[in-house]
Amino acid sequence: MTFEQMLERVRYEGAYPTRAQAEERVRAVLAALGRQVTGDERVELTSRLPYEAAVVFTSQFPAAEPLTGWDFVKDLASRTGASVATTRWDTGTVLRIVAQLADEELLGRILAQLPSGYALLFGRAELIQAA
Repeated sequence: MTFEQMLERVRYEGAYPTRAQAEERVRAVLAALGRQVTGDERVELTSRLPYEAAVVFTSQFPAAEPLTGWDFVKDLASRTGASVATTRWDTGTVLRIVAQLADEELLGRILAQLPSGYALLFGRAELIQAA
């Protein structure tokens, strides 16, 4: 998938009126995700993203402490100045496309690395083990 195709998919699925709005969301969400994903999963996901998206994703240093999915959305909302509800929509729209670029195995490893709350953002069920 090219970056242009990615933007068009995000624009369509997120119902954004312009390509520029879709690109703004893609860049913000990928930069935020770049602060969360580390290790081999970061390298592998980078190789599956379109070049322009990979540059945004890798331009961020991973955070010392990863955020939960809910905190990820709240942090991104504070950085962009958008409401939490709008940011949740934007995040889900972009990360569902990212999930399509990663295969199930890679996505599973990424989700295993991150704290709770990310699976739903990637359009997956959040499964927890019984105690």
